[in-house]
Amino acid sequence: MTDPGLRDPSADVSLNWARRLMGTTARVDAPAAASEGRIVRVVGLALEARGLSALIGDQCEVTDPQGRRFEAEVVGFAEEATYLMPLETTQGVGPGCRVKNLGAASRVPMGEQLLGRVLDARGRPIDDGERLTGDASVNLHGRPINPLKRREITEPLDVGVRAINALMTVGRGQRMGIFAGSGVGKSVLLGMMTRYTRAQIIVVGLVGERGREVAEFVSEILDDEARERAVVVAAPADSSALMRLHGANLASSIAEHFRDQGFDVLLLMDSLTRYAQAQREIGLAIGEPPATKGYPPSVFAHLPNLVERAGNSENRQGSLTAFYTVLVEGDDLNDPVADAARAILDGHIVLSREIAERGRFPAIDVEASISRLMPKLVDPDHLSLMWRFKELAATYRENRDLIAVGAYRRGQDARLDRVIDIQPDLEAFLSQSMNEPADMPSSIDALVDLLHSD
Repeated sequence: MTDPGLRDPSADVSLNWARRLMGTTARVDAPAAASEGRIVRVVGLALEARGLSALIGDQCEVTDPQGRRFEAEVVGFAEEATYLMPLETTQGVGPGCRVKNLGAASRVPMGEQLLGRVLDARGRPIDDGERLTGDASVNLHGRPINPLKRREITEPLDVGVRAINALMTVGRGQRMGIFAGSGVGKSVLLGMMTRYTRAQIIVVGLVGERGREVAEFVSEILDDEARERAVVVAAPADSSALMRLHGANLASSIAEHFRDQGFDVLLLMDSLTRYAQAQREIGLAIGEPPATKGYPPSVFAHLPNLVERAGNSENRQGSLTAFYTVLVEGDDLNDPVADAARAILDGHIVLSREIAERGRFPAIDVEASISRLMPKLVDPDHLSLMWRFKELAATYRENRDLIAVGAYRRGQDARLDRVIDIQPDLEAFLSQSMNEPADMPSSIDALVDLLHSD
């Protein structure tokens, strides 16, 4: 006979996930009476406890037989069983370990004291700087904004990258995706934005990336001027799945806070894919059935919840512009996360491995990239030049093989002759080194000079 204390964790979790999808969050105050339970088993990455009274999102303290304490968060329940995800390793956990409910999730102090700091996913400094103090704090899950009260996006934001400023202009409060495979220059492009953007505050969320890349981004890609107005939240790949989720939520909360204070904020999240993978780990660990290529349905419910936190609020001042990197597996732009992200973002920038291998950086594929709000943000002449640039680039690509093997002879097509002549200038326009700033006026002037006689 099956021990009733060892119930299948996949049983009756549909109610839990329904509550999560409807926005059930942890209580604001600690429970009136402290609740304690016991660990009865470990199910993959999740801990199953009995006798614990808790709500979704509550923080709990687990004590192992050696007296070591670590925190875990309630992520599901099924009848008498409560499922928790640890924020740290489960090494040393065994049957009978005591679990104590600590109440609602911790709140992180906010304010200008965060500028120039590097934090972990729990808001603790990891840069050997001073301890954060203050009473002003914010909930990691933010607050929903009435879509009818969001301020309209009408002003462009200078991000300091010529190809983006001129050919896929981004507005203050817009949400863009950067779609790329591994090793094609995502981090360098983000670093260029942090250095040269006109946004007043920069928030960088490094979620699920290699620890080495976190150190390199802070010490090499961020310069001193950018560091003074930036906040970096790091939840590297060796962090638990829950810590990676918290890292993305914390970065969004910090960006929301500065936006509501009236600042123009640029949020750079690297990467949305790692966030989705962390949610997949949690969903599968507590028994949620896999759906699209192994991703459970909750992943595609959480993605818009995170992305919708960016953008303008009802305040007349302040904006929150966001760039989310999307790591496409096998350079497949139609994988589930990329496809879902493209549908909920206001445009996308595609980085091409082929272009990167030719040595042109940033390796932006202009033809595959688009800003959906650009027609509202620029004048008709600028928009016309953008389409003309794309037409020239597409014409050359379509005939590149014929040109490369010598099958085309000059004089056969005057239009193609013009494309061949201007192609080196198009490539030079798109190329930009890490140490070369390109503001909005100079980017537009360069586009006009390039195409004025075309």
